[in-house]
Amino acid sequence: MGQKKFMAKMTKSQILEALAGATNMSKKDVNNFLAELATLGYKETKKSGEFVLPGFGKMVKVHRKARQGRNPATGATINIPAKTVVKFRLSKAAKEAVL
Repeated sequence: MGQKKFMAKMTKSQILEALAGATNMSKKDVNNFLAELATLGYKETKKSGEFVLPGFGKMVKVHRKARQGRNPATGATINIPAKTVVKFRLSKAAKEAVL
């Protein structure tokens, strides 16, 4: 099997620079916009249970039921309590664009 080579991940600074260049906005304005978008996403997910970002996907609150699991170190059965988690579901358009 051959190894896949991946490029280095973009840093926040590189993302801000790319978006600023593409939108003719300053890096500071782009940074503020992204911060507000994240805050809005968190508030909406908490309030209504989901936040849709067209073209990317949606953040959803999901309730997990209580279940039994195993402690991998000892093999003992443990009870895992019910809890609410946040998941991000990628949109079909995003999947098709990447894959």
